[in-house]
Amino acid sequence: MSVQNLTSRDPFADVGDDQFTATQPSTKAPDYVHIRIQQRNGRKTLTTIQGLPSEYDPKKLLKAFKKDFACNGTLVPDEELGQVIQLQGDQRTKVSLLLVEAGIRQSLFAFPSTDLLPLRY
Repeated sequence: MSVQNLTSRDPFADVGDDQFTATQPSTKAPDYVHIRIQQRNGRKTLTTIQGLPSEYDPKKLLKAFKKDFACNGTLVPDEELGQVIQLQGDQRTKVSLLLVEAGIRQSLFAFPSTDLLPLRY
């Protein structure tokens, strides 16, 4: 009888070289759509949207956002996150409602705070 949690582990080994990862089932967390707001100078803000599913074209979404919300926006390429959509102003609730209408489940939205959840109109 051997106890696995009492074995010594190499603290400098790579993350993938762990002997316990092969026995544990890998449960990948769902990929969330992050809708964040960033404070600029004064009362100016930026709304950023990250982690959109790959079946949605970011350019077409940006064009629809800019037209519906009457704001300016841009696509920012990122190595880790892919395409990040930036919109001027606080567009969090409008973006979340439009994404729900487009077919993205609302449970996949990740807001930094619970008081920022979208309002139902």
